Amino acid sequence: MAEKPIIAITMGDPASIGPEIAVKALLTERLFEICRPLIIGDTGVFFDIIKRLGLEARINSIKDIRKANFEFGKPDVYDLQNVDMEQLRFGEISAMAGNASFEAVKKAIELALSGEVDATVTGPINKKSINEAGHHFAGHTEIYAHYTGTKKYAMLLVEHNMKVIHVSTHVSLRQACDLVKKDRIIEVIELLQDGLISLGEKNLKIGVAGLNPHAGDSGLFGTEDEFEILPAVQEALKLGYDVDGPVPADTLFSKASTGYYGGIVAMYHDQGHIPFKLTGFKWNAEKQQMDSVKGVNITMGLPIIRTSVDHGTAFEIAGKGIASSDAMILAIESAVQLSKNRVKV
Repeated sequence: MAEKPIIAITMGDPASIGPEIAVKALLTERLFEICRPLIIGDTGVFFDIIKRLGLEARINSIKDIRKANFEFGKPDVYDLQNVDMEQLRFGEISAMAGNASFEAVKKAIELALSGEVDATVTGPINKKSINEAGHHFAGHTEIYAHYTGTKKYAMLLVEHNMKVIHVSTHVSLRQACDLVKKDRIIEVIELLQDGLISLGEKNLKIGVAGLNPHAGDSGLFGTEDEFEILPAVQEALKLGYDVDGPVPADTLFSKASTGYYGGIVAMYHDQGHIPFKLTGFKWNAEKQQMDSVKGVNITMGLPIIRTSVDHGTAFEIAGKGIASSDAMILAIESAVQLSKNRVKV
């Protein structure tokens, strides 16, 4: 038992699908064969979701990791007692819910930094709710960077052949163009290779996306590809990386989906997220719901391990019992893998 890594799983926003997918994931017995999972959140929230959905589970409420049993069917919840259940409403933005989700993330970071847990996995949070609570962060990545003192970091998305890291994420498109700089691109290439190795990927060929249509078309559609991206690729080649680019984004991702590249460097949030989610998210038009939501978000560059589901709070289906735990299960499995093959995560 002691050889299995302890994985701290934050509940996410209590008004979201976060608690539901956390419990559903821990009702997957095979996870207990590879790790010791621990939920960080509010016991009241989990008692409620189990009763509401009629799930076969009993909560073990703790305030000390040494009291955790790590027993299948009886999820351990590290109780922070910061949700007023009389005020909680599914699908609603609130400072209370935002603060509860933020405090769970902060506690998970503290436990990882102290060595009490081996890795962290985060449930979905609502950015407006955490900001209304007075925590002014753009998202999980920025929270982790702040509380670990990390300056160089990047978001890596993983689903089957599609492994995409980003030069920038939560900024406006206008700002994103200004952030396409040689040094940052080289930094992200290095972080991507570390991630690929940590995940056990054998193919280390990296494709770097162009920013502009046709990768600038020799300066006809912009100069960033010629003066920032290309020099970064050339420098990375000199450093020994197997890197290709800038490649027009409209052809790069189709090649990546076949496994031609081990990983991709996207220049901005949507350039990487859209093709990635087309791979992992499966919408059922007849049922008007997702059949499957797969994809893992990994923050590279941190001194601790952080993986996450790569979907939002899904307020519209919170509390209805139809949320898929696929992405949460994959995030936990990835955290276990990273804890085994630690390079620089």
